[in-house]
Order: sequence, then structure tokens, then C-alpha cells
Amino acid sequence: MNTLTLLDAINAALAWELAHDDNVVLFGEDIGKNGGVFRATLGLQERFGEQRVLDAPLAETQIAGMAIGMAAQGLRPVCEIQFAGFMYSTFDHLINHAARLRHRTRGRLSCPMVLRTPVGGGIHAPEHHGESPEAWLAHTPGLKVVSPSSPARAYGLLLAAIRDPDPVIFLEPTRLYRLLKEPVADNGEALPLGAAFTLREGCDVTLVSWGASVLETLQAAEQLAERGVSAEVIDVASLKPLDMPTILASVAKTGRCVIVHEAARQCGVGAEIAANLASEGLMSLLAPVERVTGFDTPLPLARLEDEYLPSVARILAAVERVRAY
Repeated sequence: MNTLTLLDAINAALAWELAHDDNVVLFGEDIGKNGGVFRATLGLQERFGEQRVLDAPLAETQIAGMAIGMAAQGLRPVCEIQFAGFMYSTFDHLINHAARLRHRTRGRLSCPMVLRTPVGGGIHAPEHHGESPEAWLAHTPGLKVVSPSSPARAYGLLLAAIRDPDPVIFLEPTRLYRLLKEPVADNGEALPLGAAFTLREGCDVTLVSWGASVLETLQAAEQLAERGVSAEVIDVASLKPLDMPTILASVAKTGRCVIVHEAARQCGVGAEIAANLASEGLMSLLAPVERVTGFDTPLPLARLEDEYLPSVARILAAVERVRAY
């Protein structure tokens, strides 16, 4: 068992699948010789060759189209878009073709492709480099959407995504790439898609998050514990399919819920979770559901970015509101 960053874990999962499944092919802008903009694929072309790890042109639309064609013909392509803000031109292919292929052909064809992309802010990069477009993607029937929050979960969920018979969008939190390290068993064991992870048990309030915001959510839970407040922390991980039973069971125990995500507030995935709690868990709630999110503006640049992203202080304030209700 090695101690890996999230970036290392992604590299290890890709290497495992390349070594154990000849149908797996990686491609994207600069992922071969240079190992990708964040070096997630470093060394893979050297190890597995240019026929398995390919450099693609600067053309996101072409990358998505190639992936769909490869997948329809029996390969398992894993393509990389350098930043989530560059993937909007792929939506035509993803929504009109990848997501519909199984339904359109009545099951004769499937689309076992993975599209990987870094998401989220916190690295003070220019515009289009800190987007969080998960709600656009999760709203599309036929797509699965995953956003891991730790090296071990990134490893296991990426293996599951590559092995899945349908298209999976794999959203990698940019600011967690090198921030965290933990032991990861490089044994090829996948984690289930569509299952949330309870990271911390509690009885006073349920904190629900995913991706990079899980970090601040766990930090808030630590501070709450020092104040005598027991917070249960759930990492959603799979935004589509969404594991509502785990969230509902937690809220049935705690009676209160705070949802944390850095994407814009309106029509975010947090709103879907809150709507499900209202329709299926209303009698468990002792207070209205709170959301701590980004704002309904483009992600601002430089120091203003820190004001946009959910902070521990904002999470603690939301917990105080639901406890005081």
C-alpha cells in the first residue's frame, strides 16, 4: 500500500486498467509526452506506447467525438479535457450521442467512455479554469457523473468508471490534486458508482458535500466537535446516480442538513438533494435545509476567489442556523 496524492491515485488507476484491459485507450491534449497539464498521465505513454496513450489536437469537440466512436466499436476510451471550462464544446457529442447511444439503438450499442477533467477553483487561475459544471452534466439522462474527494476514492471510482458500460464524466477537484495524501492499495479493486460515503458519524446535523468542498466540510465537523456538536459527514461522490437513501437515513437520525458545494447556487446539485429531502424526508427535518454554495456569478479571479468558495466559517454559520431553528 502506497501513500499517494489524488493525482498519483488517478495515474495508478489509469496504469492498472491499461495493463489489464487491452481495449483501454487514453488520449487528450498533451497527455502523452508531457503527461498532461497537471501530469496525471505522466509516464504512461512511455510505459504503454503511443498506440495506447495518444496526444490529441487542440480540439475538444473532436476529442469527445473520437471517444464516442471508439466506445461504440468496442474500445474503452478515457479522454481528458484540460479544464472543465473547455468542455462546453463537447456537450453536443456528450448530450446528443454519448448519453443517448444505448437508448437510440435499443441496447445494441453502448458507450463505455470516460471523460476526465479538472474542476473547481482554489488555484487562482484565469477564467474558464475554475468551473464547476456538474449540474449541467447530472441533468442529462444517460450520463453518470462522479467527483471524488480523496486519493483512495479517486482510485476506486476511476476504475469503476472505466469498467462501466455507459459514459461517465469524471470530475477531478483541481485543488486537491497534490493537497492530500493517504494510503492507497493499488490492487485494482473498484468502488461502486452510485454510492455515497459516510466519512464521519454524527447525531446532531448532517453535512453533505462532494469534491473539493469535502475538505472544508470535514474541517467544519472537527470544529463543531470541539463545541460539542456531533456532525455526520457524507461525501456524495456519485452525483449521478445519486445515493439519496444514505442521505435520507442520515437526516432521519440528525433531523438537520447542510449541503456544501462550490458550484453556483441556483439549480445546483444541492437543490436536487434538498428537493428530495423535502419530498421523501420532510417528516425527519427539524429545520429547513441550508445550502452553502458558490454564488450566481462567474468564478472571480485571484483573491476574490476565496470569497466565492464555501469556507469553514460559512459552513459553521449554516449549522448554527439549522440548530437554532
